[in-house]
Amino acid sequence: MDRFDALQAFARVVESGSFTKAAHTLGMSRTTVTQLVQQLEARLRVKLLHRTTRSVQLTADGAAYYQRVVRLLADLEEADASLSSAMAAPRGRLRVDVPSPLASLVLIPALPAFHAKYPDIQLHLGVSDRVVDMVSDKVDCVVRGGTITNPSLIARHVGDLVLRVYAAPSYLQRCGAPQHPTELEGPHHHTVGFVWARTGKPLPFAMRRGHEQVQAQGRYVCAVDDGNAYLAAGLAGLGVLWLPDYMARAHVEAGALKPLFTDWQMEAMPMSVAYPPHRHVSAKLRVFIDWIVGLMVQHAPMQRAADAAPAVYKPKQP
Repeated sequence: MDRFDALQAFARVVESGSFTKAAHTLGMSRTTVTQLVQQLEARLRVKLLHRTTRSVQLTADGAAYYQRVVRLLADLEEADASLSSAMAAPRGRLRVDVPSPLASLVLIPALPAFHAKYPDIQLHLGVSDRVVDMVSDKVDCVVRGGTITNPSLIARHVGDLVLRVYAAPSYLQRCGAPQHPTELEGPHHHTVGFVWARTGKPLPFAMRRGHEQVQAQGRYVCAVDDGNAYLAAGLAGLGVLWLPDYMARAHVEAGALKPLFTDWQMEAMPMSVAYPPHRHVSAKLRVFIDWIVGLMVQHAPMQRAADAAPAVYKPKQP
């Protein structure tokens, strides 16, 4: 038994919750991964995993052992990196998943400068608003708006999106301009629904003016789960929508969108870079995160004091 392969197989099974997924991400057969874990258990004379036809769960001994294995694997990777040129010249493939508007309007236009500085980093950019399985999809990190609710991820707060409410001139000509957010709940107006990937439901508008607070869902004739499609629906006059400044600015300047409720405020949406806690922050991932932080200073500067150091975000209680 190769002890390193066995430790890596055990850790990957725990992280993916499946021998099949672990085998896929390691480039091994399921039989090989199973044998490695069995040999590890035999060597330790301890049962590490409870196996059923539907799930794989850690035993109490397995949970304690997993924590030490994760630290050991991270230390080994760190040792390898310290003896290579990777720290001086980050290189290799980096898989990142980002929301589609952020990719098309902010990240991709800035990529030539990133590539010029780090020519040996090969960036694989997944563009989506979906919930990503970072282990089975082999994703190094994700960039997401909103509070990170997955307690198993490390999230670094990198910026805040200032949000405002807009409508296309064609919509305002047809339906008139609402004067108060509660009018969005009435029969004369429509919103564009954005289906939040974490809940599968459209998000409501939450606004405040002084001590007055309003949360309006509105009636929608179209709901989408992609940011670019959401913007396109608003530009087509399908309803009122809320957008971050970086998405709306050019369209407001061109007269294609008109701001509404200008004396009301929406809470800024935090932007975070998230990655698994067991994932070693390699040189290539470190410089990418630093680059994202620099972009957010330009496009979504922080609106409130926050600790920029990584932190584990806990889910909100319902």
